[in-house]
Amino acid sequence: MKFTLSWLREHLDTTATVQQVVDAMTMAGLEVEHVEDPASKLAAFSVAKIVEAVQHPNADRLRVCQVDTRDGRKEIVCGAPNARAGLTTIYAPIGAFVPGLGVTLVEKPVRGVVSNGMLCSASELEVATESDGIMELPDTLAVGTSVAEALGLEAVIDFEVTPNRPDWLGVVGIARDLAAAGLGKLKDISVAPVPGKFASPVSVKLDDSGACPAFAGRLIKGVKNGPSPAWLQQRLQSVGLRSINALVDVTNLISYDRARPLHVYDAAKLTGGFLEARLGREGESVLALDGKTYEITPEICVIADGSGAIGLGGVMGGESTGCSEATTDVFVESAWFDPIRTAQTGRATGITSDAQYRFARTVDPDSLKPGVELATKLILELCGGEPSELVYVGQAPEAPGPIAFDRAYVRQLSGLEIGPERIDQILADLGFKVEAAQVTPPSWRRDVEGKADLVEEVARIEGYGALPATALPEIARPAGGVLTVRQTRVRTARRALAARGYGETITWSFTSQAKATLFGGGQPQLVITNPIASDLDCMRPSALPNLIEAAGRNARRGFADVALFEIGPLYRGDQPEDQVTTIAAILAPHPPRHWAGAGSDALFELKADLVALLDELGAPPLQTAQGSNADWWHPGRSARLQLGPKTVVAEFGELHPRILKALDVEGPVYGFEINLDVLPEPKRKATKTKPALELSALMPLSRDFAFLVEDKVAAGDLSRPILGVDKALIREARVFDVYKGQGVPEGFKSLAVEVVLQPKDKTLTDAEIEALSAKIVAAVEKTVGGKLRG
Repeated sequence: MKFTLSWLREHLDTTATVQQVVDAMTMAGLEVEHVEDPASKLAAFSVAKIVEAVQHPNADRLRVCQVDTRDGRKEIVCGAPNARAGLTTIYAPIGAFVPGLGVTLVEKPVRGVVSNGMLCSASELEVATESDGIMELPDTLAVGTSVAEALGLEAVIDFEVTPNRPDWLGVVGIARDLAAAGLGKLKDISVAPVPGKFASPVSVKLDDSGACPAFAGRLIKGVKNGPSPAWLQQRLQSVGLRSINALVDVTNLISYDRARPLHVYDAAKLTGGFLEARLGREGESVLALDGKTYEITPEICVIADGSGAIGLGGVMGGESTGCSEATTDVFVESAWFDPIRTAQTGRATGITSDAQYRFARTVDPDSLKPGVELATKLILELCGGEPSELVYVGQAPEAPGPIAFDRAYVRQLSGLEIGPERIDQILADLGFKVEAAQVTPPSWRRDVEGKADLVEEVARIEGYGALPATALPEIARPAGGVLTVRQTRVRTARRALAARGYGETITWSFTSQAKATLFGGGQPQLVITNPIASDLDCMRPSALPNLIEAAGRNARRGFADVALFEIGPLYRGDQPEDQVTTIAAILAPHPPRHWAGAGSDALFELKADLVALLDELGAPPLQTAQGSNADWWHPGRSARLQLGPKTVVAEFGELHPRILKALDVEGPVYGFEINLDVLPEPKRKATKTKPALELSALMPLSRDFAFLVEDKVAAGDLSRPILGVDKALIREARVFDVYKGQGVPEGFKSLAVEVVLQPKDKTLTDAEIEALSAKIVAAVEKTVGGKLRG
């Protein structure tokens, strides 16, 4: 949003400078982005007068001019056809940078005559797009007058309008806030009704969709349209708008002045004697004022007459009813369009007009009639004519209701020590209706919904610099460090996985609903109402789909052999407790082809990485379970690690080919996912010093056992009871072979395990070894039902 200081002073009685206005805006919460001040940009340029202009002795198209400047009389060579004695124009001294040319003037001869400066055109100063010669100014201007003063150039303030403050899209809204901040006094901005002389021959209709709940308008006949006066053209040009004609310029002026978009129709081009605001119909299209044709859908609000759709409601009018210099009867529209539908229309059509920008952020519903009245007043002043009676159809949305407000809440919430009288004065200056126990927001402040919003209004006008500064209480640093156990584990996991060759990724916490469904998610409560992209419309139930797709993108770019991990949240529901911290990793092994074959099974490499990571995280001994994994895992190539029968700590294995096909990724891909939140905290280490580990002087010995067990028994379940037989003597129990075939009954398998014994005090006798072996066999039979194979 842009405006000038003179425009602001139309509504604010103030003597403040541009810098003071900018400072006050910043303190009131208006974010100033840029101030373009031509006075500083063109400070080197000033008014000069040509005293004499004679033909250049060596050039037919050049003249040598004697010029009175603020630096005294100068001889300047000029090639403009209108350079003549007595002309008042603009002078640039040596050393000045001419913006339109992009050069800095230096003293040099021009065809043998030294030019001591330059006489400038409007385009060379960038105050006009083109010019035929040097500027011609009134003779009343004194030599040495600055170019900004001579041309009436003003500083333009450009600031960012937040979506919740559509009233700032009009200069009146800015003036109101600055007046409340004490920068001046707000002038009377009320609009007196213009009495109508006859009934409007153009009627207005509304459908029941709510796309346009209220519509005001009026016919003005006998107007004489044409170029706008200089003051109006200059005002619009100062904020970057192009002057079109008086009728259109009036609507643009009011849009920027009052944040009230309007539209004018050439009444002679309307069909059927009516205007209708309704939803579009299939097959309709509109040739808009931007010269493009837009197809209409039933979701778009249109303005129609007897011929069909003639404009996009709240977005842009159509060429078929546009005003030109031949227009003699004009119908002025001032409507209220639904913000959500207007925003969606802008998105669907790609149009972001000034009207669409304002309607999408909500226009003051009480401005319909004042908007028509103000437009009528200006049109009658500029174009003449005779107005009809006002037409008003429908019902605009109701103004915000009253809010119960205890003035003591200002101090409670903000810490500001402000008296009730000052609080009430601030709110009243901002347009709020202040009563003893309640405050009612004005119609243009639909963003104020509660007492906290009222406190914010008081605080920003009083000045955020007045907020008391209170130091946070000192908190003793915990003895265990500043990181929690979970944070420490996240840091440890990053380092451990990186050390094992995995690359960390950071992906979205969203995915598509279709992909979420593949991984047990996609529930309606996890679908995002307003996603940032169509394929990111659902909270992810797992980090694996994003990692798998990342591997696929790498493969398509020639990097198929990848190992990736991510630590982040996943979502099993829409409640706080449904958010889980996960450590997920995938392995997509695609090594170069080699004569020796594919090498080791990547699944076991992945399992080794998982076990090593859990060991780094201080996980307790976990049970391995097969056959109960989620259906996105390969049923014969996956397992889970759990604490007891119910608490699943991790799932790992090969991803199902069906999942990889749905994600368009070439397999195989292996992965694991750890639920970090269910991993119990590691036991605290003893504080006393333990004796150093002593190596035994006795040689270890090993014994091999082969047990027949059911197919469902995991290898890890066999090692655990063996280790528990004698923890001091048995150092290791490692499964080294799995056999199925001749000699093994159906539904069973043979697991061969090597048991390593480490004597400490003496060499074991055969009897002691046999006794320990019997205990091992008994423990296996008791825990997993295994029998020693004969």
